[in-house]
Amino acid sequence: MKKLILLLCGAALTLSAAAQNYVSCRPAPADRLFTSEAVEATIAEVTAQLQNPKLAWMFANCFPNTLDTTVHFGKDKDGNPRTFVYTGDIHAMWLRDSGAQVWPYVRLAGKDPALKEMLKGVILCQFSLIGIDPYANAFNDGPTGTGWQSDRTQMNPNLHERKWEIDSHCYPIRLAYHYWKTTGDSSIFGDIWLRSITRTLLTFREQQRKQGHGPYYFQRETTAQLDTKSNHGLGNPVRPVGLIASAFRPSDDATTFEFLIPSNFFAVTSLRKAAEILETVNGRRDLARDCRDLATEVEKALKKHAVVRHPKYGKIYAFEVDGFGNALMMDDANVPSLLAMPYLGDVKETDRIWRRTRKFVWSPDNPYFFRGKAGEGIGGPHIGYDMIWPMSIMMRAFTSTDDAEIKACLEMLLRTDAGTGFIHESFHKDDASNFTREWFAWQNTLFGELILKLLDDGKLDLLNSLSV
Repeated sequence: MKKLILLLCGAALTLSAAAQNYVSCRPAPADRLFTSEAVEATIAEVTAQLQNPKLAWMFANCFPNTLDTTVHFGKDKDGNPRTFVYTGDIHAMWLRDSGAQVWPYVRLAGKDPALKEMLKGVILCQFSLIGIDPYANAFNDGPTGTGWQSDRTQMNPNLHERKWEIDSHCYPIRLAYHYWKTTGDSSIFGDIWLRSITRTLLTFREQQRKQGHGPYYFQRETTAQLDTKSNHGLGNPVRPVGLIASAFRPSDDATTFEFLIPSNFFAVTSLRKAAEILETVNGRRDLARDCRDLATEVEKALKKHAVVRHPKYGKIYAFEVDGFGNALMMDDANVPSLLAMPYLGDVKETDRIWRRTRKFVWSPDNPYFFRGKAGEGIGGPHIGYDMIWPMSIMMRAFTSTDDAEIKACLEMLLRTDAGTGFIHESFHKDDASNFTREWFAWQNTLFGELILKLLDDGKLDLLNSLSV
């Protein structure tokens, strides 16, 4: 293993004593895009506690990966911080991915002014991008014209892709709220924020489909069925019941039934966070009331339409519904997902319906659950049959109260890195060396976040009991 790692990673900095037989896979210090003293101190502190050398090595590689390789920090034309965050090997900024990628660094912002300024730049950049087009999911770093410019929708050179996804608006709110509560810095909630949340409210209302289909449509010339929408770009019909239509899932795959349940749950909690900000910081009780009213309406619709009776599991949450009584029973690995709802704070882990749903999605009764020689987990149609996303394994661990289950998840993650020291987008259920995306920063940073959570939860002994 040591020879393989040396070959893959090359000469680099040596890690802590726990990982002394491994060589760092991080870029050389001079080649790192952003360095945080607080993050480096956290890496040293954590790896010093971890007795499993591979775990220490992977944490040191993965936790700073977003900072090392994807963060482009600077100033906008008005002198405000602006941070454009690549998703990894695709040089564009997804609102979802970027919000998730920097999330675990917020806890350290109070210890590192430079890190705090970088995070502020991410949030302001996200708000400004929503102002460019509230229906886009991914953006170029300026009007470069790269990406899917031939798609049949209202593209412009600033957009990398224009797939409407509810969570594209939720992740920036989640990040901004967490940053505000952690640092006390309310300066991010100025005019850019107010324009952004106003567009979010308008877009959510348009996609309730009460006044027709709304302005959004999308078609792509493709051989991939879920890379385009049916009915001339409008998608399958829905009955307006108060839920919000999402043309695409967090995987960037098209929805089958437009009311994507995990994303509607995410919208409810995000709107309530936005309302608190608007009322407390901006004094905008009108907008705060609009957010709360919409959240309440969607929540009521979820109670009425999101729960279905499964013949084996009883009452569980559907993945997608259409308001006509049709439901899609599955889960996709990408977050928000049914599995990840407590991780995002959208339901409590004690929610009985969710607990039954969890059993369903982590079983062969979920058509996108795969089990093989290398591991088990949830995938999705984005990559296809037999490809497990480590993100699902991490979400299982995040939402577990069973130490044996958490340990099994961690050992599976350590076994399926294919010797690279990083977490990949997906791996084949029977062969972890068959994987997609060598450089996917969200998965890497999420792994670091999971280790920190387990340490916060007092599970150092569990971490040190891993046998891989």
